Amino acid sequence: MSALKIHQFACRSDNFGVLIHDEASGLTASIDAPEAAAVQQALKQTGWRLTYILTTHHHGDHVDGNLELKSATGASIIGPRGEAAKIPGIDTLVGGGETVAFGSLQASVLDTPGHTLGHISYWFEDATVAFVGDTLFSLGCGRVIEGDPQMMWASLRTLMQLPAETSFHCGHEYTEANARFALGIEPGNSALQTRAAEVSALRAAGKPTLPSTIGAELAANPFLRPQSPEIRQRLGLVDKPDWQVFAEIRDRKNKS
Repeated sequence: MSALKIHQFACRSDNFGVLIHDEASGLTASIDAPEAAAVQQALKQTGWRLTYILTTHHHGDHVDGNLELKSATGASIIGPRGEAAKIPGIDTLVGGGETVAFGSLQASVLDTPGHTLGHISYWFEDATVAFVGDTLFSLGCGRVIEGDPQMMWASLRTLMQLPAETSFHCGHEYTEANARFALGIEPGNSALQTRAAEVSALRAAGKPTLPSTIGAELAANPFLRPQSPEIRQRLGLVDKPDWQVFAEIRDRKNKS
């Protein structure tokens, strides 16, 4: 049984912050650092002391708190080798295929580019949890900003191959808007209908819609379902490769 404790909290306008804590060693990491004050408040609430910041990518709403938190706590910042020059205070550079030791646990680093060129995700296999930044959202995925659709689809495929029971945390609370869009792409999907109703109830109660699981997203998230006959027929892309169907879904979401 994993000794990893996870504390998720809202920050900025729609970001999620996440603290993880290894009970065996007492080590604590912040997944990204969207906002220093919010992370410090979460540390105060949990009573944990920050030792690491695990960065997924260089965007400001994921690294803005780096230097203030590093100064206040002495935390070491770990992040993607491909974006090192853009990540304030970075100490340790990592990339896909490498591991990050975290007390009694270790995280596998997964290359998940597309949203940014050097984006990485952290998979704690023994804890059955992944931290995916802005690559995958519940019922959605990140915008393809620096990469291209084929690159982003390959990154999503990497995450889709994690065990179905894997829980994942991402950077934003976008699920309700994603659900509305998804129902226009695959309205006949009963798993999506159920998830959309659940999301509406959670948001109405002021509760977060995350984390989700890889298995739940494979069943309901249209960005992970380009093989769906309903989606292909609705988009007029019956004979196209999966990445091209994905690209059309992403383009439509950009315009929605």
